[in-house]
Order: sequence, then structure tokens, then C-alpha cells
Amino acid sequence: MNARYCSLPQQPAPAFGPGLTAERLSALISGHQMWVNGTVLHYYFFDGETDGSVIPVPGTDETRWVSWAGAKEQQDVVRDCFQEWQDLGVGLAFAEVGDRSEAELRIGFQLGDGSYSTVGRDALSVGRGRRTMNFGWDLTAPGNRSTALHEIGHALGMLHEHQSPFAGIHWDDEAVYADLAGPPNFWNRDKTYYNILRKLGPGEVNGSAWDPQSIMEYPFEAGLILEPERYRAGLQPPGALSPADKEFVHRWYPPAGTPRPTTLVPFRSVPLGLGTGEQADLVVEPPETREYTVGTFGESDTVVVVFEEMGGEPRYLCGRDDGGTPHNAHIKVRLVKGRRYFVRVRLYSTWGSGETAVMCW
Repeated sequence: MNARYCSLPQQPAPAFGPGLTAERLSALISGHQMWVNGTVLHYYFFDGETDGSVIPVPGTDETRWVSWAGAKEQQDVVRDCFQEWQDLGVGLAFAEVGDRSEAELRIGFQLGDGSYSTVGRDALSVGRGRRTMNFGWDLTAPGNRSTALHEIGHALGMLHEHQSPFAGIHWDDEAVYADLAGPPNFWNRDKTYYNILRKLGPGEVNGSAWDPQSIMEYPFEAGLILEPERYRAGLQPPGALSPADKEFVHRWYPPAGTPRPTTLVPFRSVPLGLGTGEQADLVVEPPETREYTVGTFGESDTVVVVFEEMGGEPRYLCGRDDGGTPHNAHIKVRLVKGRRYFVRVRLYSTWGSGETAVMCW
């Protein structure tokens, strides 16, 4: 076994208010880690002499201090991979910064600590002096550039493809546990279960079909997969962005210049006054445009995003990120009777604060 695997940090399941329908809960779960379209994601490379931590030495009872800093050659691979995602024309932008306090994504290159990333906006809950992403092996070695593409995929909100319930993978569980327990991963059973054997919910996955070519798919050697039969001899994704990967990020982060309705007919303003954990249900009349005022939160910034349910999945419609004191977040969107919509409100009254409940009508 020579493949090194990304190991996602375990996160508690998101908590939502009581009384949600299954459809509404599915839509919430599927999008709670996604960034607001139009966000500029700032990334920072740790480079200080004291940036590092103590990690165990695999196969021993010893520990050692290892720096988080990476050589320019390692950083350049990551820069190049950010650019590859950017070149897809997605509605997000990436910008490198030299001050860690300005960065949503903070990147280390601690050898021996594995490669991982927080998923989407989970990065906002990580302290500013800590990593949201790490690369635990040489990215310049043949075949390892895909690791950087993979971890950036997580940072955009993507999850592991082989954990999709649509994959229909039947594992030889004990063979998987034994394989990952040895070098080079040295994973315990809990980590192996969380990152490989655990099935995601239908609302968490990257798409409605399994994509074995995805950059988010692990490679697997022979003897670990029992079904589908064609993968008993192993699964080897190409290590590049697949068409489905590109479709996923375009669906959540439409490219700049994507046509939007340009004629909006003002209807009326409906103050909802939502607080944390509160919900509201509204009735939509035939097609019309309304301007909703979503709460007044005083000295805070608020992000509002509207999704439309299409084929059982939320599709991004529009978003607004406002600031000010006091503050209202105003948003206009054309609504069609008989369709389901979701509005997500996030408060930044403190850096990295949590998400409020949503409304559905």
C-alpha cells in the first residue's frame, strides 16, 4: 500500500432548529458549508520560526516538533492549483495575503501530519493561528500535485467522492482497516471509518451520481472493493479535475457574468426580523419580485443567500453581503409560484460566528 490519503478533520453534525421538514433539512445540510458566491478567499502560508507543533512519530511512542513552513517550490504547487480552479471561471476569487489574520485559508506543510483541509466555511471556526489546510508530503513528487487540487476542492465545500451513497461501493471492511493501519497512513479504525467507510447523506454529496474520475475520489488498490465488480482490481482516478467537478463548482459558484434577470419590479418590503434559531414561512403568489428585509442586527455584517430547489437540490440564485451600523440585508429575487426557495442568513457579529436558521416558503 503506497497511496497517501487525505484525512478530513472530524466535525460535529450541524444543528438546526426543531420542526424542519425532511426536504428543508436536506437543503440546509447540502449547502451549509458553501461560500457566498462572489467571495474572495484569502490564503496564507505559515512561514514563522515558531509556526509548528509536536506530532507523534508513527510506529513509536515518541513525538517531535515539526515546522509548518514550506519551501517556495511547495507553495508554488499550491498557488498553481488555486489558479487552475480559478481558471474555470467560478464566481469565487483567490488572493494570497501575508497576514494570517486576513486569511480564511491558512496553509501549512508539516511533514508527517498528513494532508487535509477543512470543508468550505468550516474554516471560519478555526482559530487564526491554526491551519485550515496542511500538506504532509512532497507536492513536487510525481503524481502528488493532485493532492493540492483535492484539498482546495475541500476548501470549496466538496467531500470525498467514494463516500457517496450513490457509488454503491461494498467494501471488504477488515481489509480496508488493515490496509490503512500500516504505512504510510498509520490510521486507527475511527479515522478509516470516517474518511472511507462512512456513507454520506444524499444531501451532503457533490452530485446526484458517483464520479469515479473526480479529483475528490481516492485511489484504491486491489482487494479493498468487493462491488462494483469492475473495481475489485482497484480504482485509479486520473488525479485531475473531472467534468463533474467543474459542473459542481459552477452550480454553486456561477461564473462571473452569468446572466441574471435585469428587470426587477419593486413589490413591497416585508420585514422578517429573524433572530438566531428562528424561522419563518411565507406564501409565494404568482411570479413577482419582492424585496425582503431580513432582520436588523445592529453592529454586525450579514450575508444573505437565496437558493431555488431544482430536481431536489438547491440551486444558487443570488446573494448579498452587506455591512454597516445599524444593518439591514436587502435582497431582490424573482419568485415563481409552486417552487421551493431557501434563504440562508449568516451573522458576523463576531469573527467566525455561526449560521442562523433559515426560512422556506
